[in-house]
Amino acid sequence: MLSNYYRDIQLFRYNAQSGIIYIFASDELQIVIPRNGDWRFLDEAQL
Repeated sequence: MLSNYYRDIQLFRYNAQSGIIYIFASDELQIVIPRNGDWRFLDEAQL
């Protein structure tokens, strides 16, 4: 989805212990994908 809209992925991180993938594409676009695959946008209020 990100590459279709020409968004550069600036950071991609995978935590092997928890199975969580974190994608940072811009300050406004941050995505978390847990092991079950139900992705969500990262809300800065939860940090």
